[in-house]
Amino acid sequence: MTFGTALWVIVFAYLAGSIPWGLLIGKFNGLDIRRHGSGNIGATNVRRILGRDWGYSCFALDFLKGLVPVLLCGQWVEGGSATVELAQLLAAAAAVCGHVFCCWIKFRGGKGVATTIGALFAVAFWPVIVCLLAWVGMFYLSRYVSVASLSAAVALPIAHIIQKGTFGPTLILLLALAALIIVRHRANIRRLMEGTEHRFGHKGDS
Repeated sequence: MTFGTALWVIVFAYLAGSIPWGLLIGKFNGLDIRRHGSGNIGATNVRRILGRDWGYSCFALDFLKGLVPVLLCGQWVEGGSATVELAQLLAAAAAVCGHVFCCWIKFRGGKGVATTIGALFAVAFWPVIVCLLAWVGMFYLSRYVSVASLSAAVALPIAHIIQKGTFGPTLILLLALAALIIVRHRANIRRLMEGTEHRFGHKGDS
C-alpha cells in the first residue's frame, strides 16, 4: 500500500469517526450535551439526559461511524489480503481517534467504546463478540457502565490471543485501542477507587 493510499484511508476514516453524533443529537433537542450530566458526548450521557431512545440512537450512530469506513476501505483499497487488512486496521484506528479526539470540538470527544466496537466488527469479529459479552456480564453484575466498559476493553485483546495465538498487526491495534479506552476512563477509575462512582441510572458522572 502506497503512502498516498494510507493517507487518504486515515483522513477519510478520521473524518467519519469525528462526526459528534452525541453533540448533534443534543443540539437537535435544544441543548449542549457537554453542559449536562457528565459532559461526555457518548451514548451513556445522551441516554441519561435525553432518554433511552436517544441513547440507543447515539450508540448505533457511533457504532456505524466506526464500522462503515472500515468496510468501505476494505472495498476501495486494491491489493492482496494483507494490504486490505492493513487498510482496514488503519481505518479502524483513525475512526476511533476521530471520535476520541474530535477536530470539530477542540479535539475532545467520547470514550471510544461504541466506535471501537463498530470499527473492529469487520476485522476482529469474535473478539468483539467476547467483548460485548464481557460488557453485558459485568454491567449486570456491577451496574457500573465504566466497569463494564473497562472489562470489555481488557477482554478484547485477550480474546484475540486465545483465538489466534499469534502476535500481529491486529493484536497491536486491539492492545492500543484497549489502552486508549482505559486511559479515557481514568476519572471513572479514580472514582471507583474512592467509592464515589455512580451506578447506572444516576444523574451524575460517567
